[in-house]
Amino acid sequence: MNSENRQHLPVGVFDSGIGGLTVAREIMRQMPNEKIVYFGDTARVPYGNKSRETVRKYSEQIVRFLLSQEVKAIVVACNTASAYALPEIEKHCPVPIIGVVEPGAKTAADITKVGRIGVIGTSATVSSGIYTECIRRILPDAQVLGRACPLFVPLVEEGLWEDPVTEEIARRYLQELMDEGIDTLILGCTHYPLIRRTIGKVVGESVQLVNPAYETARELQQLLAREDLLSEEAPALGSAESQYRFFVSDMAEKFRSFANSIIKYGILSAKMIHIEQY
Repeated sequence: MNSENRQHLPVGVFDSGIGGLTVAREIMRQMPNEKIVYFGDTARVPYGNKSRETVRKYSEQIVRFLLSQEVKAIVVACNTASAYALPEIEKHCPVPIIGVVEPGAKTAADITKVGRIGVIGTSATVSSGIYTECIRRILPDAQVLGRACPLFVPLVEEGLWEDPVTEEIARRYLQELMDEGIDTLILGCTHYPLIRRTIGKVVGESVQLVNPAYETARELQQLLAREDLLSEEAPALGSAESQYRFFVSDMAEKFRSFANSIIKYGILSAKMIHIEQY
């Protein structure tokens, strides 16, 4: 199939659960012509406390599922999967594939003035050192300081985005990074953009926040343009249900409810599938 015939195909997006919806939301905002097939591995979330081999196996299953949906490109909208699985998957993937780590790392390296960059994320993302590796390829002398923030995800999923409890937890997590004099902070988990305002309040205006979800959507747009895969046709009015399709491995109704709280397109359904079959 030539590139012109593939332009109408959807982009595949996957995450360990619901956090990757922040990436899907940015793709919707920046590329309103594109169709999306989203998969959230809600039965096996979180990935942040699982081994590299397990995350790779899960990610390979999901990629096979997305390819069965005839996607033209894939976005690994999960920091842990981007760190643990992407290098292997991209060797064999027949369509262009990107993760969320490199776009955020590039932006952080570009905008830091003092070369002291903080990264917050899951324990797996922080301990993998993937952001440090990516940043130092661009800025060899950068000091990259990581901090795992495991309580942020449940706070986000409870809807406590600007709650005093979330602010207090953020102060405890981020004080060490602030003491180290960072001037740039990467929100290295796809849930974290939803508490960006609270994090920004804690770190203050002197620290620039990098949202990898936003940067990944920009990178995807450039990739699709380069490969002549950008959709040039605007979708028909009222076609959100056919333009955006959502699949999960468990808890479809909870996923749909959360998705509708952050994506204002009226997500009518999320279909549950048995991902182990792929």
